[in-house]
Amino acid sequence: MNFITIEKLQRLVVGAFFMLFTFACFAQAEIKFDDKIQKFKKTKPGPVLEFNYVLTNTGNQPLIINKIEVSCTCTKFEFSGEPIALREKATIYVTFDTNHKFGYQDRILLVYSNAKNSPHKIRFKGMVDVK
Repeated sequence: MNFITIEKLQRLVVGAFFMLFTFACFAQAEIKFDDKIQKFKKTKPGPVLEFNYVLTNTGNQPLIINKIEVSCTCTKFEFSGEPIALREKATIYVTFDTNHKFGYQDRILLVYSNAKNSPHKIRFKGMVDVK
């Protein structure tokens, strides 16, 4: 009869734990944006500009967007908040109100998630000309 000794059992448990720990360290969501920077044409103050940031989960775990920060109340965003499955796409819809804005505009949004290297920066830029 083959008996498993305590030492063999301990080695087996430690080995299994090490494999699971290693797998967990490499299992992570990852974001890839189609375009991280978008430019808008010169415009006059007043219109609300719209941008779509398409992203893909290129990792091996579902992607969860926890929070999106904007630097100004003139910038708004919409996002479903649903987890993004592996290799699936999602869109962050952004609007920028140019009313009472003038000159060169460079706005950054910080996207916080469970992906590595979080937060990710997306931005838009362009000129609001009063002439």
